[in-house]
Amino acid sequence: MTKFNYFKINKSKKIRYLKYNQKNTAYIVFLHGFMSDLEGKKPKVFLNFAKKNKLGFLALEYSGHGKSSGKFTNGNISKWTKETSILIKKVVKKNRIILIGSSMGAWISLNQFKFFKKQIVGFLGIGSAPEFLEGLMWNKFSKEMKKELKKNKIINLKHGSYEYPISLQLIRDGQKNKVFHKKINHRFNVTMVHGHKDEVVPVGYSRKVLKIFKNSKKKLVIVKNGDHSLSSPKWLNILKKELKIIIN
Repeated sequence: MTKFNYFKINKSKKIRYLKYNQKNTAYIVFLHGFMSDLEGKKPKVFLNFAKKNKLGFLALEYSGHGKSSGKFTNGNISKWTKETSILIKKVVKKNRIILIGSSMGAWISLNQFKFFKKQIVGFLGIGSAPEFLEGLMWNKFSKEMKKELKKNKIINLKHGSYEYPISLQLIRDGQKNKVFHKKINHRFNVTMVHGHKDEVVPVGYSRKVLKIFKNSKKKLVIVKNGDHSLSSPKWLNILKKELKIIIN
């Protein structure tokens, strides 16, 4: 059974996280996607990978996600970025960091460079979705939807069998967290893995992420027949293989 920990950020906020402590080694930091949690396959696969390769590990659930406290509609990119940086400081401390960002997690990952630029030594993106709140939501909303959101401060978006409550403050905060115009000049391995049949986030988002890194060794892996989550055993093996290359 997976043993979770809780970290009290303040009186009202507790963050659930997974960790594997190792001394004097790099840590894999896995950041999950929008409205996701740590119950899926990827966090456990990467935790086992870390143990096998004698690396440290950290994964957390942002506030309003999974078993972390807080209301989802009160959260935003700024808050989830800050919670992530607090947990990294607590668990990873001064060790080197290999970031793995899944979907929105890639956006949260890019935001960590302002805190841990000197510690980050690799980055793996999975179906990366920085700036998705504007590009894939706000810009595609009809006039009526925008009107409803401005009036009620919230709109419920249906996607397949899921319903996403999208708040106006979340959209506005996303506009303050733009990353595609940034330039990161550090040298390390950056790999974006994207499903060829991803119906949620276009592969162009992964291409845009790679453009941010000016001096890195960059790679885009498009997975044939791959979907957005890339969670089947076959696709998880591709992710592990790419992670191994980043580390070596």
